Amino acid sequence: MNRIFLFVILVGLATTCRAQAVGGIAEVAIVDRDSGAVLSPHFYRGEYWVAGRPGARYAIEIRNRLGERLLAVTSVDGVNVVSGATAGWDQTGYVFSPGERYQITGWRKTDAEVAAFTFTDSPNSYAERTGRPANVGVIGVAIFRERRAQPLYAPMIGQSSGQPEAPRAVDSDSALPNESMAKAPAARAANSAAAAEAKVSPATPTAVTSSMLRAPVPSPKLGTGHGEREYSYVNRTEFSRLQAQPNEVIRVRYDSLDNLVAMGIIRRPRPGAPTVNPFPVSPEEQYAPDPPG
Repeated sequence: MNRIFLFVILVGLATTCRAQAVGGIAEVAIVDRDSGAVLSPHFYRGEYWVAGRPGARYAIEIRNRLGERLLAVTSVDGVNVVSGATAGWDQTGYVFSPGERYQITGWRKTDAEVAAFTFTDSPNSYAERTGRPANVGVIGVAIFRERRAQPLYAPMIGQSSGQPEAPRAVDSDSALPNESMAKAPAARAANSAAAAEAKVSPATPTAVTSSMLRAPVPSPKLGTGHGEREYSYVNRTEFSRLQAQPNEVIRVRYDSLDNLVAMGIIRRPRPGAPTVNPFPVSPEEQYAPDPPG
């Protein structure tokens, strides 16, 4: 019985984590760092929304679901979280090893520090304070798969023997000079997840937001502030993108609970609504009580 009970708990936790993540080849979840809760995404008119608590620190948790490295170019409010530039697909990001999970907790300031992500009123958001208010309220993650160089072989030069010539490896870049290879210089990484900046053929960056819902909003829109400095070590790596455009773009919009209720995205329970019990005459589960005294 105990084994079944524990198994049900573990399965339930795994199912809950999957239900609170968005994405395909990578999963993205928003975590309230002050409470430890993973914010539940609400699907509404083709978009995912989460309710943030004003003043709370939060993290963007990304998990690589593939057996290969992935690059995650991440933006908050239309701003690249590593460089602080207005976000585009061809910018710097974080590299995740196969199956790796990591939390991006703030705007990167140095190889060892970030400024924490905090939910705050839009006028106090980092984007609006730097003159870029148009995309406040959205988190975007552009996922790129890696181009792995395939060795080519050519006959060795200078052999006069009649024996078959041994092959030698030729670097694919020099062997195929006309092929457009996306090469990446060294960039930042987070813990074992590395940040990489890749140079790719020009692609037109697109905004990660869609048109705003036309609905009454009772309080200021929520944005992401530039919080206190925190330790977050990174190292550097190289990453060559498989293609110029992302293999997947994950978008999560956010606002306060009051605003999401006002927009009809979340339904708040009616005050005084009666509580129903499917087993009214059965006692609740009991556990071992403490001894007297």
